[in-house]
Amino acid sequence: MKDEELVTRITALVEEEHRLENSHTGEGMSEADSRRLRDVEVALDQTWDLLRQRRARRDAGLDPDGAEARPPGTVENYRQ
Repeated sequence: MKDEELVTRITALVEEEHRLENSHTGEGMSEADSRRLRDVEVALDQTWDLLRQRRARRDAGLDPDGAEARPPGTVENYRQ
């Protein structure tokens, strides 16, 4: 996936995240929507991580296409 595609995916995921969060203001979220929100959050973390890897590889003079998506357990345990 190229950088532009990753940015487009991030934008779509952020929009879905906001839509899910805002659709339940003042009321509880269904179990299905809670699961979907969590899936979206994980996908966002993975996509951001992949974009950062590509940029770092490019800055280091390496092929950005060598970057690979990391598993959720890896990206979810990063310190902010």
